[in-house]
Amino acid sequence: MPQGMEPEVRKYLFKVLNSLCYGLLWMTLNVLGGLYWGYASINGKLSVGNIIFFAWFILSLLVLLYYYYRIWSTRTLPGSPNGPSEKK
Repeated sequence: MPQGMEPEVRKYLFKVLNSLCYGLLWMTLNVLGGLYWGYASINGKLSVGNIIFFAWFILSLLVLLYYYYRIWSTRTLPGSPNGPSEKK
């Protein structure tokens, strides 16, 4: 009798963990650049650093959402078109 997780459950768990880790990494980098280094706050006038930060923020958010779409659009449930077939 094999030990360990079912392959479908393992794939689903990796999807959840990858989504969580990439989301936390994205938030950490943006908080570091925006709040800690001060590029998110506009003090009197708009600077080049502010523009670069906000462009980075929007572009990286779009990349993260695209990554989430690609990860979660493939199904791992039994009987689904992209996942393993249900065997009896």
